Amino acid sequence: MGVLWPLEPATAAKHRLYQRYLDAWWPILLQTSQRSGYTRPRVTLLDAFAGPGRYEGGEPGSPVFILDRLLHHTAVDRMRLSPQRVHLVFIEKDRARHEHLLSELTDQFGKLSDLPVRVEVRRGEAGRDSLPVLTELGAWGHPILGIFDSWGSVNVPLEVTRRIACNRSSEVITTFGPNWFSRREELNADILDAVFGGRGYWAPAADEARPDERWRAWLGTYRSALRRAGFGYQLQFRLVPRTGQHLYLVFGTGSEAGLKAMKEAMWKVDDRDGENFQDPRTRGAEAVGQLDIFQVAGACDPELLELVTQRLSLGNATVETIGQWLLTETSRWMPTHALKAARQMRQDGSIVVQSAGKLTSKSLVSLPAAA
Repeated sequence: MGVLWPLEPATAAKHRLYQRYLDAWWPILLQTSQRSGYTRPRVTLLDAFAGPGRYEGGEPGSPVFILDRLLHHTAVDRMRLSPQRVHLVFIEKDRARHEHLLSELTDQFGKLSDLPVRVEVRRGEAGRDSLPVLTELGAWGHPILGIFDSWGSVNVPLEVTRRIACNRSSEVITTFGPNWFSRREELNADILDAVFGGRGYWAPAADEARPDERWRAWLGTYRSALRRAGFGYQLQFRLVPRTGQHLYLVFGTGSEAGLKAMKEAMWKVDDRDGENFQDPRTRGAEAVGQLDIFQVAGACDPELLELVTQRLSLGNATVETIGQWLLTETSRWMPTHALKAARQMRQDGSIVVQSAGKLTSKSLVSLPAAA
């Protein structure tokens, strides 16, 4: 691959997701609390596979749009930006791409040392250099968002994500390229040990022979690795563009607020181009897209109905409990979707309401008894 390459449809959709998420993430972490007056002393964003900063068609790469949207955020006047307080770290391994990224950032924003935030553009390897750079910049003890967005092999050791997970108010986003799950034989087993935490954790996924189940097995394995690393909440999903190859992402956070913010970002991504986010738990249902859900004839998305059925197959639950399960265990569904799904499923006869009275979040529901 040369210095620049074409922007894939899935990458463009992923960038829209990042932009929406960061639009919410920056003010949450940088604005002074109205209740307590507390201001975080430092916030760090790490983009560990930064790339050259531009695509063949002229589209901005992640370092360019991340910095641009921060500097021009609608709430920037309340964020108290300073080079001591806000650090953006971009790591790129390839020499030519690193030089191109520096040039792109300087051309767009001028002398980086004059900006109201600290921008570090380093040439290095994500797995080897992320922790030393974060240590050098005094990031530990303060919020960190680590973006490990490799198009090829995911070779970031679990120790890196574990250090970030143990850091207060910190999160990671990891991307798996479209062909990652079909190239296992090309990867060094020692690298997989480092990424997933040991052979016993990833060997079952490697043994999965069914092509359509392989990505689910590997994605679930990585999600479990993030859980062991210390992230209390994890999302896993497949980003499906209208054209081109799929992309796979796993998000780890210790905060339910962070979980909701990522899901809200998904729902805000404009799907006029046809992309959607699919949950690995579903097999029989395809998501129909995001903007039209619950808007056409009041119908629910088939993926949501399948997921609620899966939860009820484990036993009876209140609608509220189902909603919490949707939040923490599914890729994009929110607690508010549980009651809407339960109403349609009751009407269809696919659930039974065990509680008397009106269907509410406190109602106990179950699957119908087998004939």
